[in-house]
Amino acid sequence: MQNQCAVPYCTNGKSDPQPLFRFPLDPERSKKWAEKCQREDLIDKSPDVLFRYYRVCGKHFQTSSVDSDAQSTVLKDDAIPTIFDAPSQPQNGQGKRSKEMTKDDEVSAKGRKKIKKSANEDVETPPEEQEYKEYLKSLFEVLVLLGEQSIPLTGPGDSKQEGLVSRNFQTLLEYRMNCGDEALKKRYDANKEFCSSARLSRLIEVCESCIRDKVMEEVKQNGCFSLLTDDVVKISGEWYLPVFLRYVDQSNFQRERFVGFLSFEGDGDALAEKMLSEMTDKWGLDMGQCRGQAHSCCGTHFHKIKRFAAKLMETNPAAVLTLRSTRTLNLSLANSLALSGVQLVMSTFKKIDSFFSQSPLLQLELEHAIAIFYPDREEKAKELKAICGTSWTKRHDAFEVAVEILEAMLLCVDSVHDNEDMRWNDQVTNNALEISKALADFEFVMSLVVLKNVLSLTQAFGKNVQGKAADVHFAANSLKAVLLSLKEVQDNIDVYHEFWNDEAVNLATAMEISVRVPRSFLRKQQSEPGDIRPENYYKEHLTVPMVKHVIREINELFCEDHLKALRCLVLLPIVIEQHKSTEPDEENVQVFKNDIHNAASLSAELHCWWVKWSKRGRGETLPSDLRETLQLPDVKFFPNMLTVLRRIGLLPTLALEDSCDVAYKRFQTYMENTAEKFRSKSLALLNMNHDVGYDLDSLVDVYMKTYPDREDVS
Repeated sequence: MQNQCAVPYCTNGKSDPQPLFRFPLDPERSKKWAEKCQREDLIDKSPDVLFRYYRVCGKHFQTSSVDSDAQSTVLKDDAIPTIFDAPSQPQNGQGKRSKEMTKDDEVSAKGRKKIKKSANEDVETPPEEQEYKEYLKSLFEVLVLLGEQSIPLTGPGDSKQEGLVSRNFQTLLEYRMNCGDEALKKRYDANKEFCSSARLSRLIEVCESCIRDKVMEEVKQNGCFSLLTDDVVKISGEWYLPVFLRYVDQSNFQRERFVGFLSFEGDGDALAEKMLSEMTDKWGLDMGQCRGQAHSCCGTHFHKIKRFAAKLMETNPAAVLTLRSTRTLNLSLANSLALSGVQLVMSTFKKIDSFFSQSPLLQLELEHAIAIFYPDREEKAKELKAICGTSWTKRHDAFEVAVEILEAMLLCVDSVHDNEDMRWNDQVTNNALEISKALADFEFVMSLVVLKNVLSLTQAFGKNVQGKAADVHFAANSLKAVLLSLKEVQDNIDVYHEFWNDEAVNLATAMEISVRVPRSFLRKQQSEPGDIRPENYYKEHLTVPMVKHVIREINELFCEDHLKALRCLVLLPIVIEQHKSTEPDEENVQVFKNDIHNAASLSAELHCWWVKWSKRGRGETLPSDLRETLQLPDVKFFPNMLTVLRRIGLLPTLALEDSCDVAYKRFQTYMENTAEKFRSKSLALLNMNHDVGYDLDSLVDVYMKTYPDREDVS
């Protein structure tokens, strides 16, 4: 398609060769070009597809729309093809419109439009069907309200008896009827109910289907995407995997959308196949367009999601496994470790975060305990108090902070549990007791100390890889040093473990915690407490597997293709400014070779791009990040660079701007504010995508086509 004109019957190349011009990426201009070409098959194609695969030759443009010199021929920014000759030999009985319509043609066309309009006016909707539509519209309006406002369908005390509609839905329908909704009133007068449980299920199903179709349409229009998942959640007693898609839209802004939940029941290849099948067959995703994937599952679910990731890469190697920007590297590495001690630390972190966020008084209690343990180090105490006033359990140095405040925290939760002055309610004291038991367990102390020491080697790298563009570029070139440090620890594990064991024993002694092997292990081995030395146990079952796991995960999360993509951040003007002496390496850009439009011009274009930003004029302001670079007005004159920058924008490793990260924030808010028994995967999808642009009439139309029966279903 790239070597011929998209206009039907065009004779370009036969007698008078003309230059070929790509379709513009701008959606409005692209649509106008497609309409002018008078090819129905081009109308529905996205601007990106038209840009890549279709051309219009110079003979269809006015000379005033073209800038020519001795070296090149370039279209002006507002150029639209306007010159179209009638074909001498129409094919398949189809004629071509001439450049201008005659007056008779215009009159005839207007007449046809009037006839069509009159015909539509004559077709009237039967009153019964119109009433039914209004009734369905009222139901959908209430359902959409519940979803958008994150109001659960069921209320406290709702019966789970089959056939009963949820209380909240029923109450809002009744309120709407009392406010004058005639469609609902007639339905209630006839049936003594607004909506059956079965019909409500159908409404929810249609609502979910329409919302997802809208989201998928939006994603497909923008071509490639990355697949992101979060930790599994429980809905109606079953495990589900939340799925997001990241893409770069036609305006070159990074976007993320929540697209739904996948059932996470099952195991191995069968589960992976089932999830991939649902995304492709039911959701309509073209996984061949997937350019990256990132997952956040922890603990026992980790191996399931790893199998899914491997299955996806088997069929689509371009779907590179990466880190997800919403999780720090160290926490991701710890969460993915299925060791009992590590999972004890991570689950306790969640309890600590929830516990101290309940009340400022609890925070003050912790600050008071910190002051007790740092009486002669006021600056250190002040620093730790400030850190503990934030979500420190999600920081890059969370394990270091935990070790430093561990004694103070145990004192704090023990004081709250004792509740001598009766300041705390039973729930708070019970939660304090749970945290106290975990902190006073030597397995927790030992695991925390080993995590702190092992992950101190990846801490700076992880912080850089989620930092600014220059930091990420530096991190991509420094991974080798990180792996060498981890390998050195692995080769000398006996020495390192001895130091870490001494540190944990000293800390436990100060906290009056007995040094012992976990009871669960002794019961499993049917051993006595003195049969196994704690130092040997924790070396074989904690330190050695942890170091191996971290090395393996780092290598998988930062494979060579991922690193090459991150190194392409050197194309950002702000990074070029720091590396003026070194021209960008074309080898790294080749990781995007399957998406680049014109590989033949890549070298020249890359050089011109580098010269443009390394030789900038005095006082010229540089774009500070990827977002600003993608918004440059002249980036369109570098089509290969634009493609590369757009593909970099898909990487889940890179953090999104706050304004673009609304999907994940909505997801977090929904999960935090909605109890498990009130969650609905369908209404959650609506809640997180209430801005996709659906309308009630379209929901009604889809419902009536899907379920043509008019009677209430039972």
